[in-house]
Amino acid sequence: MISGRKKQTTTLLTLLLIASLSASSPLPGQQQTEQTQTGQVIEYRIGAKDLLEVKVYELPELNQMVRVAEDGTITLAVIGPVPASGLTAQELEQKIAAILDAKYTKGAHVTVIIREHQKIAVLGAVGRPGLYEMAGPTTLLQILSEAGGLTQQAGKEIHILRQQNDGEKERIVMNVDDLMRRSQDTSIVLKPKDEIIVPFDQTLTVYVYGEVRSPGAIQFLESKGLTLLKAVAQAGGLTEWANAVQVLVKRKDPQTGKEKNLWFNLKKIIDGKRSDFSLQDGDIIVVK
Repeated sequence: MISGRKKQTTTLLTLLLIASLSASSPLPGQQQTEQTQTGQVIEYRIGAKDLLEVKVYELPELNQMVRVAEDGTITLAVIGPVPASGLTAQELEQKIAAILDAKYTKGAHVTVIIREHQKIAVLGAVGRPGLYEMAGPTTLLQILSEAGGLTQQAGKEIHILRQQNDGEKERIVMNVDDLMRRSQDTSIVLKPKDEIIVPFDQTLTVYVYGEVRSPGAIQFLESKGLTLLKAVAQAGGLTEWANAVQVLVKRKDPQTGKEKNLWFNLKKIIDGKRSDFSLQDGDIIVVK
């Protein structure tokens, strides 16, 4: 069950991620870029096995689709091998134009379009968001390590967006704790063009009122969670007049908007006779 405010925050995060990832599939003639959660725009740099379309207005015989070789070069008709790995599309255009200026024709208009790339985008709560090249079989743990690892703001899930043959994107959700308990050899193996998203942890809020020593709002991270007993403790604990047998938790249904009352015997929870209760964003605790 998700509170209204949490649902709104999750929707906003999703929209931001969609907007940031939309740059990974450029339209013809566009420079391929990637935008991180912080708004930083990263220009895509060409790597081995990328598929490029090269067009030269003045020399149509040079127009061709070419794949970058393992040594990082492309071989163009008439020109021959040209180093491409590590360059942006715009930088490669300038390099080809300079070669043509020196040997064939002045002022050539060159266009390079990246049709396929072999890199993986890593976005969200990692040390160094950006685009990372696959060097042979690459696991999720390996790419996260290369991206600087998870930050303290990372949530408990990692999302992998993977392109399917029908053009749709499959979403694979990994639990961080489960992933870290596995060995690197059994970690999920990534594919070119995978998009790794590490959502930022969300700050949730509950409210404690009544016979506690410090009533008010209590915030906690979604990944850490908060229970009824811990919330009362963070509110300073019960006063001497508190009724620990009947503690009320008010929870609003996000679908209907209706509020329901949940009653708990806090004394039994303290004595270990009943399991503690996990709170959700927006819960209101009232100690009579």
